[in-house]
Amino acid sequence: MCGICGIVYADRTRPADGRVVERMCGAIAHRGPDDQGLCVCGPAALGARRLSIIDLAGGRQPIHNEDDSIWIVLNGEIYNYPELTRSLAGRGHRFYTHSDTEAILHAYEEFGDDCVQRLNGMFAFAVWDSKRGRLFAARDRLGIKPLYYARHDGALLFGSELKAILAYPGFERRVDPAALNEYLSFEYVPTPRSIFQGIQKLPPGHALEYADGHVRVWQYWDVDLARSEGRRPQPLAEAEAELLEMLRESVRKEMISDVPIGVLLSGGIDSSAVAALVAEAAPGRVQTFSIAFDDPSFDESRYARLAADHLKTEHRELKLTPERMIELVPRIPEFLDEPLGDSSIVPTYLVSQFTRQHVKVALGGDGGDELFGGYSTFQAHRLMDYYERIVPAFARARIAPLIAGRMPVSFDNISLDFKVKRFVAGGGFPPVERHHRWLGSFTPEQKRQLLRPEAQAVDHDTYEIAWAHLDRCNARELDNQLLYCDMKLYLEGGMLPKVDRASMANSLEVRVPLLNHTLVEYVAGLPREFKLRGLTTKYILRRALRGIVPAEILKRGKKGFNMPVAKWLIGPLRPLAEEMLSAPRLNKEGYFDPAYVRSLMDEHLAGRRDNRKLLWTLLMFELWHERWM
Repeated sequence: MCGICGIVYADRTRPADGRVVERMCGAIAHRGPDDQGLCVCGPAALGARRLSIIDLAGGRQPIHNEDDSIWIVLNGEIYNYPELTRSLAGRGHRFYTHSDTEAILHAYEEFGDDCVQRLNGMFAFAVWDSKRGRLFAARDRLGIKPLYYARHDGALLFGSELKAILAYPGFERRVDPAALNEYLSFEYVPTPRSIFQGIQKLPPGHALEYADGHVRVWQYWDVDLARSEGRRPQPLAEAEAELLEMLRESVRKEMISDVPIGVLLSGGIDSSAVAALVAEAAPGRVQTFSIAFDDPSFDESRYARLAADHLKTEHRELKLTPERMIELVPRIPEFLDEPLGDSSIVPTYLVSQFTRQHVKVALGGDGGDELFGGYSTFQAHRLMDYYERIVPAFARARIAPLIAGRMPVSFDNISLDFKVKRFVAGGGFPPVERHHRWLGSFTPEQKRQLLRPEAQAVDHDTYEIAWAHLDRCNARELDNQLLYCDMKLYLEGGMLPKVDRASMANSLEVRVPLLNHTLVEYVAGLPREFKLRGLTTKYILRRALRGIVPAEILKRGKKGFNMPVAKWLIGPLRPLAEEMLSAPRLNKEGYFDPAYVRSLMDEHLAGRRDNRKLLWTLLMFELWHERWM
């Protein structure tokens, strides 16, 4: 696991400056504290920061081929590299390391751009081919590892994080109005945009070529959910057995390491499944890590302990006090160089910090909700079908919002009034738009009040990116279309960057076996009724794990890794929020209307409305803006 960066000038007579790449490397040193490597090859320079996981002694990057004409830097892990290495050695390739990085390099020599099709792993890598004068870069199929790029000063710049590109001398920092517009609604900036004008993210499952001053990007993989539609019915018991074997195989692949590994155990179905299968593969030596909260409506530590006791793991638990969590909030932009409105970044960072004290690598349960339809929004869509058929239109438009608005406000985790109000507010919209209104923060109507005219993106539909993904989806059933959008948006834009930045800020590698592409492809082909049956989410997963994961965990509903933000904003976070969202600050920046922001704050403080998502989204942007602009 590493951080990578580099420069390639279009003018082949212009030598790259290694000192600039060293500066770019320095900006992402936290991603790889064990080593730094650099190569300067005429107009190209590649840099890497290394967190040593595979081939501790010999895997120093950048890595070159036999005649030094091709160089590579890699961020990630290739789980099938031993098999790939043996195959390539049999074809005559000579290896000087035992690393997964070198396996990609020789695969590129042998198969060209199609080398990515032979990789099983999480990765973002860049290859400089000096003979052909081209840079070839690629990102893994699901977008587990990040890759940013920009064209500037006659060059292509790239890096694992925005801050690597921002370290290039003279790079101008300007907020992209369209990206800001999307951030406010989605709580993250969807790919391919970044918050900065001129910097883009390479989409998951895509590759990039830079040659002769031209950038070409193409897709090499996509998830195929249409296979699940209209297929011959398969016995459920047979599918359960197949799924369990696929889960075992994914976990086994991702346990490859030359250092000890652990498991992040929240007590939910997904992380408990990963922990159980790791314990099955390596009995008696599994370390698990979890956190506990003081607030009982947010605390899930009992379930993590239940799973750990059942699996007989070496379990460690960190008790988080409100003071410790709130102390972290102002420092979030130090490791988060793009605004992210997900408050669970706080516990994710702290559990990563805690875990890193004991291991360098941890497996997590991320991705299960996107694979198996685990979010409560899927249940809500089904209920909305009944609601819109049974309740007359005038009642949905007038009476229901009135009743919901009069419900007492509770600041507990996923409280009843919070769910009812968001459900009612989603009525009357197309399912894909409704889905993101439920998941996200500001609606288009609210943004018209929030954004000043000069900050509003011209001719930009908030949900344009969601509609674009829907157009690319080859499935026709609504559940499948929503799963596809979740993989392309919420998973890749919000969930995976949160885990990557929080863990890498602590030099911890987190692997996500539920997103191994072989498992993803298998689950994508399962009938939708195996995933969501009635209102039961993750139906087949719950059944496949019977006897492996405690029954009490399998029967649980989705809780989420949430924070008591609503309570913090009227308590210990209030001074920070008042300062960052003050009228003088907002007037100086020119993005948001201070009067509207003040009204949101006053409503929340008075307990008239739960504005936690809106206020947290704004607070995270303001903290980011102060640090990076």
